[in-house]
Amino acid sequence: MKNESAAPNLGEKTVLGMPKSLIWGFVSIVIFMTGDGIEQAFLSKQIVEMGFTPGESASVFTVYGITVALASWLAALFADIWGPRRTMMAGLTIWVVFHVGFITLGTIPENLNMMLLMYGLRGFGFPLFAYSFVVWIAYITPYKKLPSAMGWFWFAHSLGLGVFGSYLPSFTIPFIGYNGSLWLGLIIVTIGGLIGVIFTKGDYAKEKGEKKGAGDTIKKGITILFTNHKIAIASVVRIINQLAVYGFVVAMPLFLTSAEIGFSTSQWLQIWAFMYFVNIIFNLIWGFVANKMAWHKVVQYFGCIGLAIACLLFYYVPITFGPNFAIMLCVSGFFGAVLGAFAQMSSIFAAIDPKNRGAAMSIHNLSAGLSQFIGPALAGLLFTAFGTKGFVWTLAGIYLFGFILAQFLKVEPGESDDAEKDIQTESTNKAVNA
Repeated sequence: MKNESAAPNLGEKTVLGMPKSLIWGFVSIVIFMTGDGIEQAFLSKQIVEMGFTPGESASVFTVYGITVALASWLAALFADIWGPRRTMMAGLTIWVVFHVGFITLGTIPENLNMMLLMYGLRGFGFPLFAYSFVVWIAYITPYKKLPSAMGWFWFAHSLGLGVFGSYLPSFTIPFIGYNGSLWLGLIIVTIGGLIGVIFTKGDYAKEKGEKKGAGDTIKKGITILFTNHKIAIASVVRIINQLAVYGFVVAMPLFLTSAEIGFSTSQWLQIWAFMYFVNIIFNLIWGFVANKMAWHKVVQYFGCIGLAIACLLFYYVPITFGPNFAIMLCVSGFFGAVLGAFAQMSSIFAAIDPKNRGAAMSIHNLSAGLSQFIGPALAGLLFTAFGTKGFVWTLAGIYLFGFILAQFLKVEPGESDDAEKDIQTESTNKAVNA
């Protein structure tokens, strides 16, 4: 009987940098994240308009962030144990069930406790779906193609979550309202999820996961953080990566649409969506730049320094120029461009420990989830205590700290290439012996 190799498919065919067998997965990520992100830029305002405080609104996002962080870590481990397809199916099911609960038990009756519970439980859904697909990419894609493949993932992720997910409610809210837009998100997520589960090919990670003990996999997903110092440093940088993104969706709708500044909710949604529109382009551009210069330098000089500047611009530009839509689009576009430089973090994690990509990516995913928890928490704390000015200056300082840490994330291509060859040789020997 033919024994299929359990090693990464180093000969996997690619199309424009994407593994050919995973193309439908990239399509599904665009659609799924559109539905998942449909409420991101208006939910904090919706909750405040119900009569709750900005702090209570931020608490909903904070609880959501906690479950996202946990699920993000589990996604890569479950992808190793169950295979990514089953993990994606689990994520889709969880998302659908608790999103329905979030609307029917939370937002419609305006019950804060049920919003906290249901939105928090829904937080397990999207990481299990999206981040297990990241592991699939990490295993299937040859090392030298990782920057472009990961760039395509973040392109798809941002196109759905940021561009479509932000622009869509700016048109739907006037016609079907906040809750109607949430119901529309349910339909979109279901379509995207089923496409990913049914049509995505490439079974390597699944087969590998079924042969690995669950206990060993979970253990490695914890210990690698302590046994590999580069993974630990990369984890902190990855957390820093999206602090502004998740903090801004809580603070900026309240700041920019306040009487002090004067933007409308629709204008804010379009400003934020434009950030993601630029971001998806630069996710790909930085991937090509990373083929010419060190990956960690891209993160340092364009990501960390760029976002430190962008955070300050988001405050000082509207304070100086008022509700000038064109200028804020430029600020938002700059934010999205430099944010894209962090797309290389996915490649850095996978390359740091090629023999344990599942464990390495579990920490990557955990860190991404922690960012989604810490960002809103920082926004709730700092926005309430010090206002928008104190919030953006704190974020700028954190990104400068990330600049220092990223210096230690240099990846030696030769070492990673040797590791890939060792994996391939080991796989070949197993196949021959079988």
